[in-house]
Amino acid sequence: MKELRKEENAIEVGEIGLPEDLARADLYGLIARFFYQPPDQELLDQIAASAADEASQSSEGNAPLAQVWLSVVEVAKNNSAKAWHDEFDLNFISVGRPNVILNGSFYMAGHLNEKPLIEIRRALDAFGLESAQEITETEDHISSLCEVMRYLIAGDDVEVSNLTNQQIFFNAHIRPWYEQLCEAIEEIPEMHLYHPVAALTREFLDIEGHSFDML
Repeated sequence: MKELRKEENAIEVGEIGLPEDLARADLYGLIARFFYQPPDQELLDQIAASAADEASQSSEGNAPLAQVWLSVVEVAKNNSAKAWHDEFDLNFISVGRPNVILNGSFYMAGHLNEKPLIEIRRALDAFGLESAQEITETEDHISSLCEVMRYLIAGDDVEVSNLTNQQIFFNAHIRPWYEQLCEAIEEIPEMHLYHPVAALTREFLDIEGHSFDML
């Protein structure tokens, strides 16, 4: 059984164009990182120093994904890690119900720890995957699901990491609810830092869905 871990140092931030293979895996990893915990200054500096200028000048520069990426670059450049930390804690962390819930079961079944979570665990078991012990979020958390997609794209076991499994897992466990998550974030005016992150998440996952539909 292979453990899925949050590997912060594995994140690569580069030019964002049409996502292909490892670029797709990197973007899933970045989205997972944003929703797992607030970005630290090192990650913000990496994003700010990315190839944003090259992307805006390239043939992909006017593509919707490139445009929302530039918005993420701007908020990374102009806001401190503390500001990100404060916004994350205020909206995603709570002793009661947070302003925005990041778990698929809530959007798909109306409550946490419902049938969608059980189905995800069955899928992970079939893949021979399990969450590392230090991971506290349940497997239906958006960051955990993005980590699974990253593994299904970039993992070294072709029996598991292949396009068929990517399509099945995405359509069953991410596609039904990611739009609702992004809308929940965008409906809170004070979440100005995570609005571009939600837009990036929606645009990228829209592309993923369209690509899987073409198979």
